[in-house]
Amino acid sequence: MSAKLQLPPFITSLSAKLLILTAVFVLLAEILIFAPSIGRFRLVYLQEHLADAHLAILALDATDDMMVDEDLEKELLRHVNALGLVLKRPGQGKLMLMSGAEVEVDATYDLREESFFGLIKDAFAVLGQSRHRILRVIGPSPKNENVLVEVVMSEAPLRMDMLDYSWRILALSLGIALMTAALVFVSLHRLLVQPLRYITRNMIFFREAPEDFTRVICPSNRSDEVGLAERELASMQGSLQASLGQKTRLAAIGTAAAKINHDLRNGLATARLISDRLNRSDDPEVREVAPVLLSAIDRAVHICGQMLNFSKEGAPQLDIMEFDLHELTGEVSDTIEVAESVDISVINHVPPGTLVSGDWEQLYRVFENLSRNAEQAGATTVDIRLQQEPDCLIVSIADDGPGIPSEIRNNLFKPFKGSTRKNGSGLGLAITRDLMRAHGGDIWLDVSELGGACFCLELPLGNSVLSNREQIFG
Repeated sequence: MSAKLQLPPFITSLSAKLLILTAVFVLLAEILIFAPSIGRFRLVYLQEHLADAHLAILALDATDDMMVDEDLEKELLRHVNALGLVLKRPGQGKLMLMSGAEVEVDATYDLREESFFGLIKDAFAVLGQSRHRILRVIGPSPKNENVLVEVVMSEAPLRMDMLDYSWRILALSLGIALMTAALVFVSLHRLLVQPLRYITRNMIFFREAPEDFTRVICPSNRSDEVGLAERELASMQGSLQASLGQKTRLAAIGTAAAKINHDLRNGLATARLISDRLNRSDDPEVREVAPVLLSAIDRAVHICGQMLNFSKEGAPQLDIMEFDLHELTGEVSDTIEVAESVDISVINHVPPGTLVSGDWEQLYRVFENLSRNAEQAGATTVDIRLQQEPDCLIVSIADDGPGIPSEIRNNLFKPFKGSTRKNGSGLGLAITRDLMRAHGGDIWLDVSELGGACFCLELPLGNSVLSNREQIFG
């Protein structure tokens, strides 16, 4: 592909965000693991000191007077790394080992009352200490649960061991986070980022020449969301190319129609004059075929006019004014019923004095086109009714004709596809919809109470026509 994709800087790229987020999430997980881990570390440390204290104080049992000399006492306390030991056994007295100097205890912890969150809280309290504290720790001996051991000790060695353990956990966590982030980064880069760049490059490449069928993306065989996105993009590009092809053909038709419309209408006008003379001929057979010829010429002129109007680019130019909708629908009714060849009744239920803002001529075309469609479909009655909503008027044009075949309803308002007649151009309803949307409204097919077709027209109230047009067409 010739299109070059300008990638964002790495620091703001999707890859960098994936890398950073993965590392952060892994570190958060490690923190959640570290909190109970450091609490457990402190508990085990204290329990080990209680066990060592139990063994050390049992040396008093080897003496007759339950006492040892001062040097041995200091040696035992140094072995346990404690300032004082107390052993309480059920039914027996206390055994004590105490250093000569009196110490002031800063905090007392009873391991029998510790909880999960209490252990975590106390562990972080130790890590946050900046001064030397003396602790009094009470708990059952790990050697014998019936024996209660009490240890007076310095907190400094415990804090040093906990800090050392924390640094090891931090280094391990950083290693795991970086390794996991790298693996996730590589995986997501291959599975997501690269396909996304491929899709983006193709979109840029396709945008340069959307009519070129060789620029449609070639979807991969992946069965995941990326593969689905590629296949949907390929389908959308194919549909867009088909639509652009149709638009191009319509533009060519419009250009051709604009060039030949003048000459063709002049030629048809001449034929119309000659046909009028045929209609006054003394030959009965000539007079019989003349109306058919006149109708064919009029239809040809009408189709040329429709094609020319539809091929014009941009929104229809409207001359907005306020008028009585009852008068407009009444004039349409008179125009339709006055023709000798037409056997149809147009019933106008729009109340007199219904003021709307719009283009009289264009809305007249809308109502006349829908009424003539009903007459040409075989309807004998057209019923025009009005329903007022808070912000718009809904005008329904219902007939008692055969209705709209189900096979063309999806293409009803598409040019050259929505005709219900064999020789129809399919432009009438497409132009009608464009005119209604130009007024800020719309048109849709509804169910007719008369058994035929029913088209509903939405007209905004008052000045909302102008605001809607500005919103739609800028």
